[in-house]
Amino acid sequence: MTDASINTQVQDGEAQFGDFVALLKPRVMSLVVFTAAVGLIAAPVPVHPFVAFCAILFIALGGGASGALNMWYDADIDAVMKRTSKRPIPTGRVTPGDALALGLGLSGASVLMLGLAANWLAAGLLAFTIFFYAVIYTMWLKRWTPQNIVIGGAAGAFPPMIGWAVATGGISVESVLMFALTFMWTPPHFWALALFMNSDYEKAGVPMLTVTHGRTSTRRHVFVYTLLLAPVALGIGFTSIGGPLYLAVATVLNLLFIKGAWDILRRDEATAEADKYRVEKRFFALSLLYLFLHFGAILAEAVLRPWGLGGW
Repeated sequence: MTDASINTQVQDGEAQFGDFVALLKPRVMSLVVFTAAVGLIAAPVPVHPFVAFCAILFIALGGGASGALNMWYDADIDAVMKRTSKRPIPTGRVTPGDALALGLGLSGASVLMLGLAANWLAAGLLAFTIFFYAVIYTMWLKRWTPQNIVIGGAAGAFPPMIGWAVATGGISVESVLMFALTFMWTPPHFWALALFMNSDYEKAGVPMLTVTHGRTSTRRHVFVYTLLLAPVALGIGFTSIGGPLYLAVATVLNLLFIKGAWDILRRDEATAEADKYRVEKRFFALSLLYLFLHFGAILAEAVLRPWGLGGW
């Protein structure tokens, strides 16, 4: 879809507020908000509720800015892929120019306001996150290497570090491990999706691992990365933000995740196609719960700690 055809469609009916909200990728933004809030709350330094609210709001806007810039640049890919073809730009509800303006405007405002509301380290991390997602991942990695998800996963892993920096003004082992948890979780999560959405990536010319190396290789990668993820997740349990509750949750989740990855590894394509990738879809659904429950357990430990019930 060309810019001209998009502009023509938009002229037939003005974009609605909801179309601009959709540009911010609300579902992705919700994960950004949640993990950033956990990083902030789990930090050992208390933050005034109003400052905390403002900080999370500006982090959310920064995440939304990344989404808008991603949709602006990837409009050609989104128009081809079934999963993304209904987004605001491919359908002509928002012009590429408006999406770019929204993304740039929110980027500058969110970083500036976070620096003023909290501190400039947190603002710097947010600025780097936006740059990494919009430029390094979207404009370079996504279209040029099957390692796009591996390296690009850093963009989604920064929010808990930003939340921690808002509270403490620094970086610690705990914030790095929260980063590593999301970073290592991203490849098996997205490769599981690619196993049953591979035709979309092939059609769009995106060099996802399933396209460049095939599904068999991707299954091996899912299993290996799941094994590498487990010690990171369990290691958090022995830090100041962990505790018995977190460790119990992490142990159960990682056993289930490894079992799911093992089931994917053992599958052949004929079986997977016959049951419409039932096992792969189940693993993908589990991966969503996996990250949410890990950060939920960190949050629970932080909430219980003042009553002597959380932590070691």
